[in-house]
Amino acid sequence: MIATRRRLARQATRRTTLPRVGLALAGGGPLGAVYELGTLAALEESLEGLDLTALDVYVGVSAGGFIAAGLANGVTPAEMCRIFVESNSHEAPFDPAVLLRPAFREYAQRAASVPPLLLAAFWSYLSDPLGRGVYGALQRLGRAIPTGVFDNRGIDRFLKHAFAAPGRTNDFRELRHELYLIATDLDTGAAVELGAPGTEHIPISTAVRASAALPGLFPPVEIEGHHYVDGALKKTLHASVALKRKVRLLLAINPLVPFDSRLPRAYADSPKRLVDGGLPAVLAQTFRSMIHSRMQVGMQRYETDYPDADIVLFQPNRDDADMFFTNIFSYASRRRLAEHAYQKTRKELFERRHELGPLLARHGITIRLDVLADAHRHLVRRHARRRAPLDAKAAVDRLARSLDDLERWLALRAGTPRAFAE
Repeated sequence: MIATRRRLARQATRRTTLPRVGLALAGGGPLGAVYELGTLAALEESLEGLDLTALDVYVGVSAGGFIAAGLANGVTPAEMCRIFVESNSHEAPFDPAVLLRPAFREYAQRAASVPPLLLAAFWSYLSDPLGRGVYGALQRLGRAIPTGVFDNRGIDRFLKHAFAAPGRTNDFRELRHELYLIATDLDTGAAVELGAPGTEHIPISTAVRASAALPGLFPPVEIEGHHYVDGALKKTLHASVALKRKVRLLLAINPLVPFDSRLPRAYADSPKRLVDGGLPAVLAQTFRSMIHSRMQVGMQRYETDYPDADIVLFQPNRDDADMFFTNIFSYASRRRLAEHAYQKTRKELFERRHELGPLLARHGITIRLDVLADAHRHLVRRHARRRAPLDAKAAVDRLARSLDDLERWLALRAGTPRAFAE
């Protein structure tokens, strides 16, 4: 109770010092988390007046919950890159294999249920052999199928260890800033804001695990008699969680967008028809299309429901083959994708500087053009390649982008849009 009163007092103090700034991070599995880290690292060094570990409100969904929980605990994007991308942190070493351990406990529990289920199916068939049939009686054996392939308890253990370090906490009530991790109640289908009043006593590590429990991949997480699965089942960003708490500037990152293989900038090795990529490509495109469609609807609604808030969305381009085809369980791929997201965000900030500059200035944030103009900056420094000399085609491309940028700037002379999303 005392900790809750302290938290409410801190929140009341923050409300008197508007504008409030928030961050919403969508899901996307390990792939999405790495992309978000690269994007956040670029924002951290390129935006003067923005401290990503001192925002007012953090909202994390699924893999985005990992990152949001770290930032709320004062862990910088650069530090998280060392932990999750470089895997060279001595303080909190992360082994990607923790995500791939079989759920043996789940397997054993389901296997133990097979004999009684078979007996029940047998008696069900005998009681009404013509009405139920053999297949109808055996349907109940579906209850013996495991609810997840991999064990997600290692996530909880890792985060407990990481948040036990001095200055960090695994308790929502002890955070200096508001953190909300979104999960879905399996039995009702309702989205639940873990960290909100009534749930703030749940350990942050357990809330992250619940928010990231993707059905079929990880078993549901049981908390106080309720079973929770991935928070992305209801919405992509859940940005309204921050907006309804009077956030006036919301930075949002969505790492999953549908891929358009017919765009000219898609690299040559990517198939022109995704069906040629087999089932993985088809499923990936289907999932991304569903996620992105819901997010677009949500963004339009946010503009109507929260007209006083500025929303800036960062996400991959539709022709981003690196993001779509990356094998995230490859060590080299994680490094390359983080660097890719970092450089893409730097480029986007520069190209949209005339749009974003006035918007961010309203919240005391300035785009550092000197940082963006530094061609030698890299996120993964030790393995960064030197930039090749500028050839004729690159010069033409740069000129075309500059002309497009000038055209956008002239158009903005009539007024600056409120929210910018790709």
